[in-house]
Amino acid sequence: MNMPDPQAIAATWMSQFTDPTVWQGWTTFPPMMPNMVSPMVPQMMPAAGGANPLAGLFKDVGVGIAPAKLETIRDDYLKKAGQLWQDFVTGKTPALHDKRFSGSAWSGNPMSAFSAASYLLNSEFLLALADAVEAGPKERQKIRFAVQQMVDAMSPANFFATNPEAQHHMLETKGESLTKGLANMLADLQKGRISQTDESAFEVGRNVGTAPGQVVFENELFQLIQYSPATPTVKAVPLLMIPPCINKFYILDLQPENSLVRYVVEQGNTVFMVSWRNPDRTLGNLSWDDYVETGAIKAIEVVRDITRQDKTHVFGFCVGGTIAASALAVLAARGQQPAASLSLLTTLLDFDNTGILEVFVDEAQVALREQSLGNGGLMPGRDLATTFSALRPNDLVWNYVQQNYLKGKEPPAFDLLYWNADSTNLPGPMFCWYLRNTYLENKLKVPGALTVCGVPVDLGAIDAPVFIYGSKEDHIVPWEAAFASMNLLNPKNPKANRYVLGASGHIAGVINPASKNKRSYWVNDKNGKSRPKTAADWFAGATENKGSWWPEWAKFLAQNGGADVPAPSAFGNERYQATEPAPGRYVKARAD
Repeated sequence: MNMPDPQAIAATWMSQFTDPTVWQGWTTFPPMMPNMVSPMVPQMMPAAGGANPLAGLFKDVGVGIAPAKLETIRDDYLKKAGQLWQDFVTGKTPALHDKRFSGSAWSGNPMSAFSAASYLLNSEFLLALADAVEAGPKERQKIRFAVQQMVDAMSPANFFATNPEAQHHMLETKGESLTKGLANMLADLQKGRISQTDESAFEVGRNVGTAPGQVVFENELFQLIQYSPATPTVKAVPLLMIPPCINKFYILDLQPENSLVRYVVEQGNTVFMVSWRNPDRTLGNLSWDDYVETGAIKAIEVVRDITRQDKTHVFGFCVGGTIAASALAVLAARGQQPAASLSLLTTLLDFDNTGILEVFVDEAQVALREQSLGNGGLMPGRDLATTFSALRPNDLVWNYVQQNYLKGKEPPAFDLLYWNADSTNLPGPMFCWYLRNTYLENKLKVPGALTVCGVPVDLGAIDAPVFIYGSKEDHIVPWEAAFASMNLLNPKNPKANRYVLGASGHIAGVINPASKNKRSYWVNDKNGKSRPKTAADWFAGATENKGSWWPEWAKFLAQNGGADVPAPSAFGNERYQATEPAPGRYVKARAD
């Protein structure tokens, strides 16, 4: 089915929703009241015998809605609009079940409360139209996403003229908040992004990324950090951590109280970390093969050499897990099995279900990236950060517009948001290969369908026990998609894989310190000859446990870690010597 651009559909709906000719035969709703919310909100009611104006919302956009469904949406809208107007004329303040309007300034002012309620009603109407479009699920998701973006942007909370909290704050500060808000906005325009935290409160190596260690190897693509032991003895098998290359590694080592690195070191492991270089123009020609061969495979080689161990635990987080699994599949094709275990956190190997990110990936968009970046260049980290912020615009965009600009407030210091703003670039050829072969064509899961580093890869050929983690509310790697790796790895050994599901999202679910005893996680350790084939079947037999999933992973590493040996007394070895303290200089290079 040939679908028009979802952005065009959303824009057409918005424009026609406010076109007076669309609403001919309707009377003003409410009478004598200007639109207080935004140009999006139609304050109209149908006159007796008036034509159905909603049909105009679909002219020239190439999509349709079943007449019966359209009529149902229309009737529901009119019923709620009528009740809202009745409440307004009788002085009843509408209930506002939305955190954007939870402040007393909204409910305490009838006009502001009605403005918010009108906005919420019309938002509900537009999203109902998007959900009712007769199209395939992916096309409908793109349309809904585009409509949602515009709906969120037009909230009355985002405009000073319709935000009573911002107005009250201006009066309380005698106008100082407006001056400060303008200064904040101009500063962000210079940075090219919205400030989400007080960035002056943090510095990599000073109060984030502070686990002690030394850089023991580097090439043009990454530095390898070896962390100081925290126990007199350690497991013989070392642990190599491969973080995502689209973010800085110190998400795994934020501050001492929430550092996954420190935790696994304290559990008696010799830990190494890949610190990816933030690519500049000189690295704009690097490919996926470079990240696998020169990155992950080289790191595995160095770790084995330094520790004099034949095998190492291999850990991958997000796209770092995709790189790690690809590297082990390449080595398997070369007759090598260097992994004592493989741990994958919120990682996609089967890209059949990529959640909301599907709205950014189709043939046209990938081809456009290939045309502009496929032969070299950089995918700017700023663009990647903007994309991820668009997935949660109210939390990661409009909240800061309201607080920083309309109210003139400074965002509080928050280590995770500091890391979130510390974006990284990606080499164009690597990025384009990744988009096409995984997200678009989903070839990595098919044995032999892809050639990586000169050999056909088969994930099922990796011979190592596997620990897979997914986050229940992850909007980047849906937990069901993370579970799909269970059916790709160790296909002939059902008991070699273990899946753990944590509460919360892509980052907060992973960074859940054991010492805090927060949230919960699910496991399914029921014995049987075969493991559940689907995520739903697995969850049906799972048991919820309070606290962090980290101890479950530590237990897995210990079970596959070999004997206890004395902790290393020095960093590196004769071939790979320490060159600078952790976290190294690569991680400090900013994409800005």
